[in-house]
Amino acid sequence: MQRHLGALVEHAQRPEPPPTILALMEAAEWFGRWFQGSTWEAWKAFLAALFGLPMDAAAAALYRQHTGRHTVPTAPPREGFVVAGVRAGKSRIAALIAVYLACFRDYTPYLAPGERAVVMVLAGDLKQAQVLFEYVRTFLQIPALHRLVVKETQDSILLTTRVVIEIHASSFRSVRGYTCAAVICDEIGFWPTDASANPDVEVLNALRPRMVTIPGALLLCISSPYARRGALWDAYREHYGQDGDRVLVWQADTRSMNPTVPAERIADAYARDAAVAAAEYGAEFRRDQEAFLNREVVDACVVPDRRELPPCPDLQYVAFVDPSGGRQDDMTLAIAHAQDGRTVLDCIRERQPPFSPADVVREFAATLTAYRCHAVTGDRYGGEWPRERFREYGIAYVVADKVRSDLYRDFLPRLTSGQVELLDHPQLNAQLCALERRTARSGKDTIEHPRGAHDDLANAVAGVCGLHQPSGCEGVDPRLFGILRADPPPWRR
Repeated sequence: MQRHLGALVEHAQRPEPPPTILALMEAAEWFGRWFQGSTWEAWKAFLAALFGLPMDAAAAALYRQHTGRHTVPTAPPREGFVVAGVRAGKSRIAALIAVYLACFRDYTPYLAPGERAVVMVLAGDLKQAQVLFEYVRTFLQIPALHRLVVKETQDSILLTTRVVIEIHASSFRSVRGYTCAAVICDEIGFWPTDASANPDVEVLNALRPRMVTIPGALLLCISSPYARRGALWDAYREHYGQDGDRVLVWQADTRSMNPTVPAERIADAYARDAAVAAAEYGAEFRRDQEAFLNREVVDACVVPDRRELPPCPDLQYVAFVDPSGGRQDDMTLAIAHAQDGRTVLDCIRERQPPFSPADVVREFAATLTAYRCHAVTGDRYGGEWPRERFREYGIAYVVADKVRSDLYRDFLPRLTSGQVELLDHPQLNAQLCALERRTARSGKDTIEHPRGAHDDLANAVAGVCGLHQPSGCEGVDPRLFGILRADPPPWRR
């Protein structure tokens, strides 16, 4: 009798396992109303792989198709990367995972007194993260889950489970100091890459240590693909098709994950621009959007701790300016000299908008005068106003004979051969690393900054380096000879 009572007590104290995410996804009283029909079968196969759940033959076939692997997993991975086309249902699935991990797992044994576990949702900015967060709020309206909500703010939801769901913009500084039970990185394929001051790889590097004290903590990155660089591409290149790997990479086109998207709409997109459609709907990394420079190449040309070189009376300097109207783009200036067959960058200046172009020309003219530059080269921006403004200070404005892409194209071999000494300027180096080579449908290549970014410093530096021929100190753009050696300038004689 005593043994029987002891068995009953032991059974009563043994916690019941929580329902699986698939069971909740299919139950009408839970999440079933948002995941009705057979159109979610591919996502169910993904969730089975992500949580180490049993798979039937159909799910196993989908798993092999979208992971490139042969062996069905028996344990959940520590990290998951989803490369899927647009309108595939990524945000809804990500929100489901966030709510499940926040509400159906007990992290209390791993938390210090007063500590909370964080289920963190990150996106490129808070506005974008808010989209996924609205799905989270909707799921938490289920009566059984709504009772868990203690406090709700614009960017966080505190639960009775000692878990808080929070949204953050992707920043390797702001994510520190948390204890994370799960991190979901939304559209990471479009986060800044290693050329940024806040690169995606560094964000993930800052997040991973926040998760080590909670067993089973999950890092999930889910996105449409973009260029073949950054954290999403690195994970795909290293882990896709690797059996037994604890990092799961799932790649699928839009209709494989969401058959309700009309096929004719996708066909129209391919007809308009196959490269764009292959990325947006086909979940293929774009080959027409390549990084122009590797960080290693740029770093090899940087002289550590050299911020600026003062004018030297024995040297001959050249200068390049990237003008701006003062409203959107920066106005930049670069000054350099040639020495021992290399172009040495001496000085760069940058003014960010808004500013008065006339005031910046006056400042730049003073810097040019200090380096005894009686001429400056620039593009055709603004018609006559750059010439007129610089002429007021005795500086001749020479129009460059090459467009921006050509300046960068000629700059590349100078960098790779070590014929350039760059200043230790983080923003300049970031702009150089961010440059993209884009191939148009006509086959013509262009080199420029990413969408929403700037390359004004990079353009000025590439331009000034192009004024020196690779042969050495004497190889200066011939159009500048008469101006460079004139002292005072010809129009002031």
